[in-house]
Amino acid sequence: MLIIPVKEGENIDRALKRFKRKFDKTGTMRQLRSRQQFTKPSVRRRAEIQKAQYIQGLRDQEEV
Repeated sequence: MLIIPVKEGENIDRALKRFKRKFDKTGTMRQLRSRQQFTKPSVRRRAEIQKAQYIQGLRDQEEV
């Protein structure tokens, strides 16, 4: 459970923004969405490899 201490006189919008940022960092929504359907380990591994290749390609382009 996320606990966001609200300081005295702090704007509620600022506290909500801090809550949203902290919630995004925990990765709860990503985890829920990934659990909605089963993905085979081979498909998951293939996606990780493709992502790694994409990132490596971007890094190679930066060097040039």
